[in-house]
Amino acid sequence: MKIIILGANPEGAALAETLSNEKNDITVVDEDGERLRELNDRLDLKVTEGHPSLPHVLEAAGAADAEMLIALTDSDEVNMVACRVAYALFRMGIKICRIRAASYIDSEKLFGKEGIAVDVLISPEKIVSEYIARLIDLPGSLQVLDFAEGRVQLVAVKASYGGPLVGQEIRLLRQHMPSIDTRVAAIFRKDSPIMPEGSTVIEADDEVFFVAAKENIRPIMSELRRLDQPYRRLMIAGGGRVGFRLAQMIEDRFRVKLIEKAAKRCAYLSEHLNQAVVLNGEASQKELLVEESIDETDIFLALTNDDEANIMSSLLAKRLGAKKVITLINNPDYVDLVQGGEIDIAISPQQATVGSLLAHVRKGDVVNVHSLRRGAAEAIEAIAHGNSAHSKVVGKAVQDINLPEGTTIGAIVRNDEVLIAHDNTIVEQEDHIILFLVNSRQIPAVEKLFLPDAKFIF
Repeated sequence: MKIIILGANPEGAALAETLSNEKNDITVVDEDGERLRELNDRLDLKVTEGHPSLPHVLEAAGAADAEMLIALTDSDEVNMVACRVAYALFRMGIKICRIRAASYIDSEKLFGKEGIAVDVLISPEKIVSEYIARLIDLPGSLQVLDFAEGRVQLVAVKASYGGPLVGQEIRLLRQHMPSIDTRVAAIFRKDSPIMPEGSTVIEADDEVFFVAAKENIRPIMSELRRLDQPYRRLMIAGGGRVGFRLAQMIEDRFRVKLIEKAAKRCAYLSEHLNQAVVLNGEASQKELLVEESIDETDIFLALTNDDEANIMSSLLAKRLGAKKVITLINNPDYVDLVQGGEIDIAISPQQATVGSLLAHVRKGDVVNVHSLRRGAAEAIEAIAHGNSAHSKVVGKAVQDINLPEGTTIGAIVRNDEVLIAHDNTIVEQEDHIILFLVNSRQIPAVEKLFLPDAKFIF
């Protein structure tokens, strides 16, 4: 697919890397020539230097025959104008637009064909806030991913001593919990993937990905680790878009304190939050954290735009007694360095955003994509179309589907019914299939599986 990405910022660079690795024809547009040269030296793609919304710049980038425009610059206005220009002058097929300002997002009439001509809106702050909220709602989880409108979840946890299944074969899970069905999709042991079989023994410190109906997640987690107590007291460092949105989402269910250093922003937050306590100060000030009872805080969330500030305040909070720490890290090179020590979970907003974008890029009827383990693995929800004569999956048992190496079918959603995939489970037309890939380079092969042949008519 020929795709133009506007913006060589971290989000644009992360998406460009993912898509170029999958053999798409990618052109990145940015005004920063140095950023573009770095990308061009590292990846197999084309670059165009210039203001991203100008017609002649888009034309130079190949807008006349591109299939998709993904506008990810740091300016909402540039992104919107670029989408309108791409449609008005080049009749671009699919236009995806990053928007940060809530006022734009809430104005639906702006984005039709008669307006800005945007097909898909992406709000990174909304995506990241919802991602964090799921982690808060499921204490002890490392990742929580929704599929089939939340009916199915893929959850990652670190196995630990005290979990009944730790040191046992996976097949024994059915004996432990005969009334609950689940599928262990993958295990990462010392950062290396293991494709689980019934005889696979789960070890302490394994990162275990399993899929199940949402209502069964907590009982299954209890087999892999002692369940953490539900969180009650939360402290958020940073009252920017992510911190503010998260506080709005959770303040009616938790005791929330939000620390923001800018007095003017504090006034805004106080006016627009109903129950959260807003504090003016630096989250890296020991005296403030102690005064606000950091030692009684269940989870400390560092959500400013400054990676170094987030890391330092997180380390301080953990040393002062915060039970869990979640840290937002914009530099992807830092994520692996800090997670798993005193920082419990490091979140890369780029990877969270990339996953949402990929659902619109994938071939076949892919309705959900989540990028996992900093892009190395991927979880997909795809719809099976066709019939047994025209499809590579419909009418076949799971064990007979020619899945690429390292790919697992975890669950099937049929109408409102959640079916955990077993070897003899038969795929039917219009089933939603949840797959886990430990190697994202296998994506093209998976896409081909879900494309019915040309003779089939939807």
